[in-house]
Amino acid sequence: MTLTPAPYFEDMARAPRGGRCHWLTTEDGKLIRIGHWPTEAEARGTILIFPGRTEYVEKYGMLAADLTARGYAVLAVDWRGQGLADRLLPDARVGHVDIFEDYQRDVRALRAALPELDLPQPLFLLGHSMGGCIGLRALYNHLPVVGAVFTGPMWGIRIAGPVRPAAWAMGWTSRKLGFSHLYAPSTGAASYVATAPFEDNVLTRDREMFAYMRQQVLDHPELQLGGPSLHWLHEALRECRALAALPAPDLPCITFLGSNERIVSVPEIRSRMAAWPQGRLEVIEDGEHEVLMEDAETRRHIFETTCHYFEDTLLGKPQAASA
Repeated sequence: MTLTPAPYFEDMARAPRGGRCHWLTTEDGKLIRIGHWPTEAEARGTILIFPGRTEYVEKYGMLAADLTARGYAVLAVDWRGQGLADRLLPDARVGHVDIFEDYQRDVRALRAALPELDLPQPLFLLGHSMGGCIGLRALYNHLPVVGAVFTGPMWGIRIAGPVRPAAWAMGWTSRKLGFSHLYAPSTGAASYVATAPFEDNVLTRDREMFAYMRQQVLDHPELQLGGPSLHWLHEALRECRALAALPAPDLPCITFLGSNERIVSVPEIRSRMAAWPQGRLEVIEDGEHEVLMEDAETRRHIFETTCHYFEDTLLGKPQAASA
């Protein structure tokens, strides 16, 4: 695969030096973007970041700075339908996917690019929110990593019990009647982080990190994404249900969950981790959905726990083969 240079908003990322972005073309002709940062210390491996819905490469610039200083190269991706990747509907603000399996096409394009990037081995996965859902499926598809970390993974969507049947019915009906491209109820074109007040927001309790995320999408509105389509919601519910029926992958895993999580389903996370033989769940007290965007002390704790976990995973473990 030939890598083509892609735009990279280095000024707003607060990322380590040497970062680059590239376009990749998926097997079904969609253009996605990857970004990577080389390690600034003795190489310990590469962390593949699978971002959540609405996210993009530059949002993980500060995280990349912490991880590269600890010896890890970092790679992140703009999934189809968000960031600078191809948007899938005429209304570019709608979060949409045709089928959830299409995200695995993006994963396959990323894997095909790994040899040319020549990233240090072994590989690790860090999946946040929707990226945790995509990442879990990728593990079943033999993503060549030796360990995984998830933060607020979307293994279920928080929907009130009485409303859940209606969400399923609306998703199915919208496809049959031709309005599945419309926004899911209570959502619209507005970017949450660009418009929501800091007070009682569902992402982070840290004002500085909230301002960091907001300023990025205000400086580059082309990165903004609104609510999901009815079709995306239906596809996401189907994928979460399908994954819940599968046994845990045979891989070490640690999951971080904010105690004040209000976006994804907490019971689904607890159930999955309780049944993961090589898994461990760590609850971040008072944490919201974006535990990687909490205060400096919380971030430091997660980074150190993650890196120690990755290093422990290496001991006595065979390294994964290159993709």
